Amino acid sequence: MADIGKSKLIAAGLWALAAMGLASAQPAPSGPAVQQAAPANGKYAERSISEWLMRMHEASRLRSYVGTFVVSSNTGMASARIWHACDGDLQVERVESLTGAPRSTFRRNDEVVTFLPESRIARTEKRESLGLFPDLLKSSETSIPEFYAARRVGADRVAGFETDVVQLAPKDNLRFGYRIWSEKKTGLVVKLQTVDAEGNVLEQAAFSELQLDAPVRIDKLSQMMAATDGWRIEKVEAAKTTAGAEGWQLKAAVAGFKPISCYKRPGSGAPAPEGTMQWIFSDGLASVSLFVEAYDRQRHVQEGLFASGATQTLTRRIQDWWLTAVGEVPPQTLKAFAQSLERRK
Repeated sequence: MADIGKSKLIAAGLWALAAMGLASAQPAPSGPAVQQAAPANGKYAERSISEWLMRMHEASRLRSYVGTFVVSSNTGMASARIWHACDGDLQVERVESLTGAPRSTFRRNDEVVTFLPESRIARTEKRESLGLFPDLLKSSETSIPEFYAARRVGADRVAGFETDVVQLAPKDNLRFGYRIWSEKKTGLVVKLQTVDAEGNVLEQAAFSELQLDAPVRIDKLSQMMAATDGWRIEKVEAAKTTAGAEGWQLKAAVAGFKPISCYKRPGSGAPAPEGTMQWIFSDGLASVSLFVEAYDRQRHVQEGLFASGATQTLTRRIQDWWLTAVGEVPPQTLKAFAQSLERRK
């Protein structure tokens, strides 16, 4: 199943999250108190939510950096070393897992290669971004301001850098809120917390050490990414399709969430000969994936709702089909999707 839980667009400066495949772990600290220091004139320049997000996105697109990244939640903690290089629209990253099984992941725009040393497997795939930045924020059709509000809540230091702390608060109960620490000069996201309606931290991602504008060479990272000699290549296939073509629809839309893309992943024979459909939705910040496959009584035995940090998972049988809904959203959001999903007649 694809890593969709950590594909938050607000963490555009931390694209490596999707490549890390981190299993979140021990309780996320709420961190030191945010300083409310005021500038000399006593006023802050207020930015809209779109302005904050565009600033963070541009910082991730224009800055090279090297750092150690830590993700933590109530289920554990994981860390990785990140090398990020950019040249205009070309983004190249290397992510080296520091916890768990050894893993090196390289990303060049939408091309991803993951090296698994223990099995000598190199897994190649295409991971399209949700395609929302920067076009969505520049569009008059964006619904982000309709469902979230942003305000600067203070200043703090993270990994030795002075940061602005921005609170993104949802306007309904279908999405989580976020606290974002962005480096003052560049806007690069250096810390991110996902919080519930009571303000409890569900998951935290932060640099523990960071070198901005590091001399990271794109050609060097590209050479390392292409060095697959001696590795067994596994190509992850996913064909673009539409939910309608696969025979599915939503009876009613879930407020704010728009369909972004849909893929059909080929089956590996019994017990899933027909493969799995992945239908992806986003409200511009949070995303939800609906995985639908043929029901198999031997594999699909437990319906229910499960939580791991900020990531919620719902499983349910729908006639002769099995639904797995995954997203960094409150449980009621996944329930709304599950109740609305139906087989077309």
